[in-house]
Amino acid sequence: MIRKTFTILLLMIGVLPLVAQTHQQTLYDSTRVVMEESGLSHIYKHVSIRMTDRTGCRDNSVVVADYDPQSAYVEIRDVKVHRANGTTDVVGGTVYDYIAPARRIYWKASQKMVEVGHLEPGDVLEYTTYKKGFTYALLTDDDDKFVPPMRGHYYDIVPFWSSQPVEERVYQLSILKSKTLNYEIYNDDTVEAKRIKVDKREDGDRWIYTFTKRDIEPYKAEQMMVAASDVLPKLLLSTAPDWQSKSRWFYGVNEDYGSFAATPALQRKVNELLRGARTEFDSLNILTHWVADNMRYSGITMGQGEGYTLHNAETNFTDRCGVCKDKASLLIAMLRAAGFESYPVMTMAGSRIDRIPADQFNHSVACVKLRNGKFQLIDPTWVPNVRELWSSAEQQQGYLMGLPEGADLMFTPISAPENHYLRISGRSEILSNGTLKGTIVVTAEGQSDAAVRAVFSARQSEWQRNLELQLLNIAPQARVTRVEHSDNDRYLDQPVTITYHYEIANYATVGDKELIFTPVTARYLFRHAMGHLNFNDNIEQRQYGFRDRCSRLVQITDTITLPQEYKQLHFQPIYGVANPSASFGCQYVFEGRQLFFAETVMLGKRVYEPQDWPFVRQCVKYQKMLAENPVVLTR
Repeated sequence: MIRKTFTILLLMIGVLPLVAQTHQQTLYDSTRVVMEESGLSHIYKHVSIRMTDRTGCRDNSVVVADYDPQSAYVEIRDVKVHRANGTTDVVGGTVYDYIAPARRIYWKASQKMVEVGHLEPGDVLEYTTYKKGFTYALLTDDDDKFVPPMRGHYYDIVPFWSSQPVEERVYQLSILKSKTLNYEIYNDDTVEAKRIKVDKREDGDRWIYTFTKRDIEPYKAEQMMVAASDVLPKLLLSTAPDWQSKSRWFYGVNEDYGSFAATPALQRKVNELLRGARTEFDSLNILTHWVADNMRYSGITMGQGEGYTLHNAETNFTDRCGVCKDKASLLIAMLRAAGFESYPVMTMAGSRIDRIPADQFNHSVACVKLRNGKFQLIDPTWVPNVRELWSSAEQQQGYLMGLPEGADLMFTPISAPENHYLRISGRSEILSNGTLKGTIVVTAEGQSDAAVRAVFSARQSEWQRNLELQLLNIAPQARVTRVEHSDNDRYLDQPVTITYHYEIANYATVGDKELIFTPVTARYLFRHAMGHLNFNDNIEQRQYGFRDRCSRLVQITDTITLPQEYKQLHFQPIYGVANPSASFGCQYVFEGRQLFFAETVMLGKRVYEPQDWPFVRQCVKYQKMLAENPVVLTR
């Protein structure tokens, strides 16, 4: 075991400085992995943490080791507390073993825990753990219980970053010389002295790889930034030669398990659903959305086979309950029953997949080969009540298809903003007493359609109230005289449309020579469909990339009849923004007693680079200015 007791003693007597304004400081964090021929790994961890305040003491009062008993075994071994006064307490007592807290996915993830007891600032907690096995495995029999899914291989993702200061982090891997290790370090420091150090040495029939990084400073998270693993130092390791081998394995492991074999009941359902289908797209649309809307997302443990294997069609069709892999599995089975060529796909929602073929996946979807020979991704997990077959909230995302011939890592393209438009069109009149009367029509497509349609996610008896609240949230004194909307049960037939007929007393200030008001259409109507407004525009610069829900196009127009003619409009100047990543434009036009208002916001991507921020920020600032600052018209 790799140890570092000298550093602990130095910190106890105050020789080494502490990082200010932190709750704890990790003095030493080592992981030593010994890989066997089968791929089974033995993992030894040694951690030392110095408490710097009461919060750190509270957070470390229990040592916790996570594991899945179906595929891993874990022990919490030596636990000691080196007190600030120079004494050392050996922590003993009961090792508790509980099911881990869960929500929506109720597998057998567990935690072993040892109570450390009372800690004081300056105390150092030191402990070691041992683990063998894998997070999730394809379980075939007891002898193979701890062997990883891709037998004979090992892969890992090692973060060399932290939210608290780390004095030294070490990762060591011992593998047989018969294995070939591919590894790469990402996002490491540009300063040579601060980079991860790599050492390789022989030890009999093994290679020992050691990766060390010192003086890891806590990073400061930025609002709506990309995943930390996308931009902070990390190490990827894999003995798999390439993504094609991983693709072939993923195909084979599910075919061998029989995940997609159709039952007579499933075949009858497919025939029933496709009775009215006329085109290839009709069939894909009907089957994808039937699975999306009729299979609940709730993961329950089904014993052996959890993790990479997709539950079989009989289980999924009968229970209508599962996680992403189960939804994907049922859809693949139904597509095959309909005569399509369809396969499982692994992807990573929320962060980037890099070139080293490590296990960089957290989501499962499906693909189908079209008549033109091209593959199309389909996701029954992310498209319930969404008009898309593949959720554009997953654009710019890596994925790996499980094909018999193998496939390389690929990335989903950017979806054009006009595929996700939100259009708000108003026609209104301001009376001489300041009352505003008019209509507003809201229509949307793609991910914007899904966001607007969220008002229908509650019970139908609450739809009217939810619709009215969209207007009342920005004008509490409004009276909605009538609201009409498209048939939500037929959401595949047409984009959502909602029409408001309203009256708002005392909305505008009408004087002898001036009129003061803000177009109601500009005031955050259906704000939840405009995720870019959540960006904090007070941030001047960004160090890291950032992300939105989806690309989108917002188009707002309003024709307002005024109580009399006005000659001048007074408002803080707004200039256009023109950039491929984000653009903005607006205008006010007089025509007699009518004022025409138009505003367009285009957000071009889901994932942005830091250099895109000035343009996105300016678009957000301008849209907020139009929503929050009134215009003044004078005669």
